[in-house]
Amino acid sequence: MRKFTILFLLLLSPLTLAETPPSVPFSVLEERQRPADHFTQGLYFDGQRWWESSGLYGRSWLAEYSDPGASPLRRKWLAENRFAEGLTVFGDRLYLLTWKAGEVQIYRAADLSPLGLRRYAGEGWGLTSDGEHLIMSNGSGKLTFRDPETFAVLRSVEVHGGGEKWKWLNELEYANGLIWANIWQDSRLIAIDPKSGEVRGLIDLKQLTPSLHHPDAVANGIAWDRVRNGLWVTGKYWPKLYLIRPHGLGFAPRSKSAPAKSTAPGN
Repeated sequence: MRKFTILFLLLLSPLTLAETPPSVPFSVLEERQRPADHFTQGLYFDGQRWWESSGLYGRSWLAEYSDPGASPLRRKWLAENRFAEGLTVFGDRLYLLTWKAGEVQIYRAADLSPLGLRRYAGEGWGLTSDGEHLIMSNGSGKLTFRDPETFAVLRSVEVHGGGEKWKWLNELEYANGLIWANIWQDSRLIAIDPKSGEVRGLIDLKQLTPSLHHPDAVANGIAWDRVRNGLWVTGKYWPKLYLIRPHGLGFAPRSKSAPAKSTAPGN
């Protein structure tokens, strides 16, 4: 019996190790206050301006800020039968998904003037870009790569790894060659290889989650800060944005001259 147990463990261990993505610690570089009434769906930062989408029927909007704690520079309210979802900026255009309407709305990023829309089948959840394609989630475990001009599907990948069946992939952000994804109703972010769909690592934002006792106050919203090489993260109804820097996965280690709060798994 002992020999059988040892053999079983030897056979199992390599498989388990191969399937388990690392839990990545991170440092908190900055916190910013913001209004706590945003049902955040999409978030984007270009180094100077912020764009955010907030959902719910009859209350959905798209806004541009110079400071996320101040009033928006511009805000577009969606029709009452449109539920705003993820967004991204590609070139001089901003693309905004809708949940069940099957349309991506296109705006001029400079002034949020409408430029038209494209159609897609199914639900829209998260959206990002790798600089060549638009990348979309629909609440499943699949990501689709789409043509920025036509929004046609070019290819898709099934997200896998870690011994889990991934689903409910939500807000997306492309940073340092990986796709970062929120998972609806989960405090974890996962980093996904865009070619294979393999989960390369995960970050748990549980310690940043406010105690709001609201079922919808979940982590959602990721924006890459290229200059500071970090990720701005927040959630629905969260009163703060946090700039975090993962310790790995393409992000430089924290400088000794710039102290920051370190958050390691289990702390």
